[in-house]
Amino acid sequence: MKDLFKDWLERNYPLKAKHVMARIRDMRGGRDNDPNFGSRMKGEGQFAELLSKRFALACKRLGLNAGGRNRLDTAKFRRPDPPQGKLF
Repeated sequence: MKDLFKDWLERNYPLKAKHVMARIRDMRGGRDNDPNFGSRMKGEGQFAELLSKRFALACKRLGLNAGGRNRLDTAKFRRPDPPQGKLF
């Protein structure tokens, strides 16, 4: 998968490809990817922290993820009919 992304990046953004891959390696401990479970959406290092802080500030400014994110409203849920209806 990493080769697919690098190929796409080099074809579509040839002037930025080396810079983007360098930033990815900075956030992945020097590697192009990290195959360990649970590490896909997380990075490490100063660039990862900077992105995290920028994202948190943007969410705060736009009112996103402000409370209630993990609450599920089940008030309008109704159990579906059985797959075969009333045949049996």
